[in-house]
Amino acid sequence: MINIAQKIEAPIIDQAALSTEILSAFCKAAGDSLRLEILRVLSHNAYGVLELSELFGVKQSGMSHHLKVLFNAGLVATRREGNTIFYRRSPLPTNHQLLELHRSLIATVDQLSLSTDLQQRIDETNRVRTEASRAFFQQNAEKFQANQDLIASYEHYGDIVTEFLDATPCDKKTVLEVGPGEGGFLPNLSQRFDQVIALDTSDEMLNRSHDVVSENKLTNITLIHGDTNVALTQNIKANCITLNMVLHHIPNPSQIFEELEQLLVEDGSLLVTDLCHHDQSWARESCGDLWLGFEPEDLSNWALTAGFIEGESLYLAQRNGFQIQLRQFFKHSKH
Repeated sequence: MINIAQKIEAPIIDQAALSTEILSAFCKAAGDSLRLEILRVLSHNAYGVLELSELFGVKQSGMSHHLKVLFNAGLVATRREGNTIFYRRSPLPTNHQLLELHRSLIATVDQLSLSTDLQQRIDETNRVRTEASRAFFQQNAEKFQANQDLIASYEHYGDIVTEFLDATPCDKKTVLEVGPGEGGFLPNLSQRFDQVIALDTSDEMLNRSHDVVSENKLTNITLIHGDTNVALTQNIKANCITLNMVLHHIPNPSQIFEELEQLLVEDGSLLVTDLCHHDQSWARESCGDLWLGFEPEDLSNWALTAGFIEGESLYLAQRNGFQIQLRQFFKHSKH
């Protein structure tokens, strides 16, 4: 029986009285068309200063100024990934009296349409990230497992993920595993679901999953080369979706929650296993990681925005200092 007890604490909000200076800084940050566009772009992803400069065709010094204004107003938050600082939207303001104004601004910003040129540049940035990840797996498939084991070996958490799955209420018709990698989880999924669909962008990793399928004579598994967009194009619908140590390889982790929501049937479940945020930048070069794990509230906010309802959470401390988070989300019926 799993003890799923740890609760994500809400951020501590400054309870100081609202002053004209605080309100002025907020209004100043929101009173610039470029800064509003930056907030709109940050709705689905986190970007570094150089990436944002290229997206908007603005010098780095100018972009740094705009980001500083947004940061001082509590509209963006920062996170260091190795030598790079990434910017993302803040889920809550630093002053509780700005809460309604903050929410109204973000809701209005999300109604803005991005220009075709800007959307193309965003797509190109994500494509470059995806290609870098795919190239890593193609070139390092032989040593990937050894490098991955330095962070979190599947044999150390696989049984707990399986127990977590067994404790998750869902119809056992179809499960979609995004990024099966070496295929370690496929036999367990095959035993529990009528149909298993495994989706991976790496030919080499898909070949390794195929070996597992063949060796174990798993007849109810379909392997598909592609990403979640391919699954959407093929009108795939699943009762359960699993992502095991995949999210930190995905260029747009927040947006994929929206795509997963479309792939789930009503009352379907989503299980995400990934690293909590860490500062081991060597994981980028050794394991092809695009992100150094995630804060639990990041996953909660992305899932909530995509329309999921949060379920249980479990956190596993590894002996090497890394921490794994197992998260459960549900797509509830609209009836």
